[in-house]
Amino acid sequence: MFTILVINPGSTSTKIALYRDEKEVFAENLFHTAEVIAKYPNIAGQFDFRQQAIEGILAQNNITLSEIDCFVGRGGLLRPIPSGTYRVNDAMLQDLHAGVMGEHASNLGAILAQKLADLHRKPAFIVDPVVVDEMEPLARLSGHPLLPRKSIFHALNHKAVGRKAAQQLGREYDQVNLIITHLGGGISIAAHQQGRV
Repeated sequence: MFTILVINPGSTSTKIALYRDEKEVFAENLFHTAEVIAKYPNIAGQFDFRQQAIEGILAQNNITLSEIDCFVGRGGLLRPIPSGTYRVNDAMLQDLHAGVMGEHASNLGAILAQKLADLHRKPAFIVDPVVVDEMEPLARLSGHPLLPRKSIFHALNHKAVGRKAAQQLGREYDQVNLIITHLGGGISIAAHQQGRV
């Protein structure tokens, strides 16, 4: 049995969940007011605040970091990549710290996961980061040839909902066509065509 901690930093919240294999043990959603977020000059400045919040929730639930087998963070603004699961590496962390593709709270997902994993020499991963790029050429048209559309959306939620919807239809995700909307601190809408967005 694997114990997995999932960390999802968003613009107004930090969500964490603990799983034993595929069974959710607990989930917490910490909301952050605009006043709290405004105390920090940038996203990177929120690191200690969010790490302490995560460790506090784990302590409240009598979970020690040493019993966690792997840590999974929300993938941030990396260079465009296909959907999937990626092990956190040094190049990824450098890009997220530098904000090479922009600054967003999701950048902290991999950084927090790796920091907590390092404390006990465990692996850290990201899944379906916000920069998942599976766009067809037509979807890149913006109205000006020098300004192609970039793929940045709530891929983690979209892909999860797509898989769940396909399961409810009795089919595989790569066999269905869906339109999926994410409504949260941000909003994104995407057409999913047989497993690609």
